[in-house]
Amino acid sequence: MSFVHLHVHTEYSLLDGDCRIEPLVDRAKQLGQTALAITDHGVMYGAVAFYKACCAAGIKPIIGCEVYVAPRSRFDKEHGVDSEYTHLILLCKNETGYKNLCYLVSMAFTEGFYNKPRIDWELLHEYAEGLICLSGCVAGAIPRMINAGNYEGAKKKALELSELFGKDGFYLEIQDHGLEAEKRAAEGLLRIHRETGIPLAVTNDAHYVEKDDAYYQDVLMCVQMQKTITDPARMKFETNEFYLKDEAEMRALFPEYPEAADNTAKIADMCGYDFEFGKYKLPRFKLPEGESDSFDYLQKLCRAGLARRYPNDDGTVAKQLDYELAMIKKMGFVDYFLIVSDFIAYAKSQKIPVGPGRGSAAGSVVSYTLNITDVDPIKYSLYFERFLNPERVSMPDIDIDFCVNRRGEVIDYVNRKYGHDHVAQIVTFGTMAARAAVRDVARVLDISYGDADAVAKAVSLLARAAGCAGMIAGQVQDLENENKTVSVDDLRSVDVLKTGELIRCACQLGCIAAGADDKKLEAARVYAENLGIAFQIVDDILDVTSDEATLGKPIGSDAENCKNTYVSLLGLEKAQRIAAELTDKAIDALKIFGDEAEFLISLSEKLLSRNK
Repeated sequence: MSFVHLHVHTEYSLLDGDCRIEPLVDRAKQLGQTALAITDHGVMYGAVAFYKACCAAGIKPIIGCEVYVAPRSRFDKEHGVDSEYTHLILLCKNETGYKNLCYLVSMAFTEGFYNKPRIDWELLHEYAEGLICLSGCVAGAIPRMINAGNYEGAKKKALELSELFGKDGFYLEIQDHGLEAEKRAAEGLLRIHRETGIPLAVTNDAHYVEKDDAYYQDVLMCVQMQKTITDPARMKFETNEFYLKDEAEMRALFPEYPEAADNTAKIADMCGYDFEFGKYKLPRFKLPEGESDSFDYLQKLCRAGLARRYPNDDGTVAKQLDYELAMIKKMGFVDYFLIVSDFIAYAKSQKIPVGPGRGSAAGSVVSYTLNITDVDPIKYSLYFERFLNPERVSMPDIDIDFCVNRRGEVIDYVNRKYGHDHVAQIVTFGTMAARAAVRDVARVLDISYGDADAVAKAVSLLARAAGCAGMIAGQVQDLENENKTVSVDDLRSVDVLKTGELIRCACQLGCIAAGADDKKLEAARVYAENLGIAFQIVDDILDVTSDEATLGKPIGSDAENCKNTYVSLLGLEKAQRIAAELTDKAIDALKIFGDEAEFLISLSEKLLSRNK
């Protein structure tokens, strides 16, 4: 027995799917799934992350998409006529299928977008190769025709798709989430199956991982629709059956048709596209007449640029240029630099405004001499290795800004020169920031703005304290300082981040919960920062003055490990004096709280005088 989920919506079905990829894959593994599909609504944003997660878990990834199909042409966008798009599941069998699906999704956005990214039947007929098709949920064209009483039309469309995708390429998708519309559609689909022999596939249209997650998916839908969870008119799933069911649950849906479950494994076996990572597939730069070697030509351009940019060079910049050129050649990016230089030169020749360059590319003399950037890396002591070095696992990143009104001209030039099949535009997929997410969910749950704002502030504070601007940064600095002689300021910087940030966060979280104003929040920060450093100094002192029995841990470890401490840098007496001064500053900051601060004052004094 075997079954594979072929209709699954991840978090990339924005504000609709609540299957986060890692928990989704973990659950599939728990259920004994050997393969799993991703079929987000109209997009393929999650394909790579999904693929990697599945491979790591030993699960075969199936890349797919639930596409939107326009009722007429994808170019028709008449209000009230072209809004009734239908759904269709497409799964990649091989590389050809993946390329065709990518093309279909791209065209859905660039040509067919009308409320949703839409393809049409004409486009599907042209790019069906390498794809397996499922008829879709109740929003599919065939189920809709059945539910509208147009059985013959549904049968005709099924036969059309069966012919298009060929033997074992098209399946009638049957579902049962407890919806009447599904039951009616299933009756018609099963009839088509009996009359035509078109095979069946049972799916569950998973939008969340566990059954109990239905509530959270409902919240997501409310965020999308700008409704509250208590609004009876909100759009919501009618049942809580849209989760990742186990094989027994899926087979129980249509027990008289076991082949519907068997076929899901058959489909999975037919799908076998693998991503290739770590191999760059860059177009070749077409050399001008008379040139035969790309690297020689790159050197020639850079030498000319060197004479122009550094007319008084004493050989220092030339040496750096040679070093960078050798690195670029070694890493196989010669054509890449020539291509970028070429289209920037084109833009400037057409008087299209080009930015001076930003990011790590500005640290390259090659970039500067090629006019890719206009920031002198020598003048500003910029670090080339941050841009390109043998240890870097990704391509060198050259950020270029073109005039927003004329950037299309540059794109057209690149398309003309290198071919449309060698050029792609990409997007950055952004996620919702924590504070924005909290506020949206609070609105859905009818929580007051004031309470929501307090929670949002608290989340932001905690994330900062525990993250790269807080504890992690402090830990990194601490590790970098090992076996080095550092200053007291360096040590203080580490402690402010490692110890102080969490203490500050704890103090300010309490203030936020109590509804404190900005002045009290600042007082809490000053208190916590000083107390945190004082705490660390006392720790250093106890490491040399206490005993193991009292302290409850080995003493003298700081000295043994040659670790920088306040005692080793300042001496015992001065360290004790500074700890007392910091404690006084901490206590002084509490004045704004009046009698409410008595406990914190007492705590501060005890921390200073503690012996363990």
